[in-house]
Amino acid sequence: DARLVADALRRELGEGRPRPNFQIQVLASLFYRNKGAYLVGKIINGFKEVPFALPILHRKPGTVYVDAALFGEEDLLILFSFSRAYFMVDMEIPSAYVQFLRSLMPRKPRAEIYNALGLAKQGKNLFYRDLLWHLRHSTDRFRIAPGIKGMVMLVFDLPSFPYVFKIIKDHYPAPKDTSREQIRGKYQLVKRHDRVGRMADTMEFSMLAFPRERFDDALIAEIEQHAASQLEISDRDGDGQTEVIIAHAYIERRMIPLNLYLQEAFDAGEGDAAASAQLEHAVIEYGNAIKDLVAANIFPGDMLWKNFGVTRHGKVVFYDYDEIEYITDCNFRRVPPPRNEEDEMSGEIWYSVAKNDVFPETFGPFLLGNPRVREAFMRHHADLLEPGFWQQTQERIRRGEVIDFFPYGQHRRFDVNGGAAGASELVDPAAAGAETPADQPDTSAPVSVVEPGE
Repeated sequence: DARLVADALRRELGEGRPRPNFQIQVLASLFYRNKGAYLVGKIINGFKEVPFALPILHRKPGTVYVDAALFGEEDLLILFSFSRAYFMVDMEIPSAYVQFLRSLMPRKPRAEIYNALGLAKQGKNLFYRDLLWHLRHSTDRFRIAPGIKGMVMLVFDLPSFPYVFKIIKDHYPAPKDTSREQIRGKYQLVKRHDRVGRMADTMEFSMLAFPRERFDDALIAEIEQHAASQLEISDRDGDGQTEVIIAHAYIERRMIPLNLYLQEAFDAGEGDAAASAQLEHAVIEYGNAIKDLVAANIFPGDMLWKNFGVTRHGKVVFYDYDEIEYITDCNFRRVPPPRNEEDEMSGEIWYSVAKNDVFPETFGPFLLGNPRVREAFMRHHADLLEPGFWQQTQERIRRGEVIDFFPYGQHRRFDVNGGAAGASELVDPAAAGAETPADQPDTSAPVSVVEPGE
């Protein structure tokens, strides 16, 4: 292991000679998550600083090994991504750990680092300070978020701020059958579950207050129509400033809705090679995201393209949680054959459907209307339309099998040809490093206008 790490280090640093200040700084505590423990530090040589992390795994009882060597800010941004479970770390002084980690990932806000370490209260506190700072140093207005409107959540954003704000609506049209309490329970489930790099983290806030003049009138009208119980417009503090107060909201990283990402490729036409590659990549990543979620015992429920987002580097992440279920609670069935010609020609179903019944064969008409999307999907993920795929995964989970998910590509592993090799992080090599670097600065500096996903 030491030789493999040393070889990787030499490749990273090149042949340059050690400078007088050459040193390796390492945090004393390991970062634990799932099956792995991560040794995190940085190498200093002259004016060059190289962040690194070494994933440590169990080979057999009583022995461990180094699985890979991760170098650079991009690798660590993926490791500490908003779409992964929180670390467990024994920190005597958490702020010192956050300060050191910030030196490794200067583009990642301290708020998100606190969140990644499971310190949600500190993270939310710093996030709100960043938001207030941004409001003081910007002039744009909150608006209804681009994309198809949801039936359960009302989503708005500030164009210059890389987050979206989600409010639970007061009423849900058919066929939605849920309640505010159930929806909040789903979001809490995601907070507790392993997000495997495929579900966006959320911050939950109550009584959020914003200056009224920063809201579009159309957005205020939308909230009054669909979530009036969550809205108050008043001079709460008695200082003469009218505020918009949101009783309860979720805040999460903004991504490009997958349906809009695909539409860009459609608009460019089949003759555009870059657009065709974008479409192919989006479809591959969409299927990868579903398969990763399924392996983690999560059924997305509503699998429409609009419920997934694309991060800055092209990774597809799920963000609509009101219909998620455990895979083991679902009953995946094959569509029964029609009993007669009348059944076959009917627009109505001819078979009974229980609450948790799922028919994978019926996904196609909702997802694959575009011929180019269908062709790419059937080449890479046709198994998602077969009940057998879902049933086999159910059985693996029920047997107690814990599937590996690594925050680095399979090609990065030292042991890819044997030993304890697990499932690759991404099937598509072009997306092997895909994740969203964080660009929201802290309150110590002016906030620049950033659009994640570009």
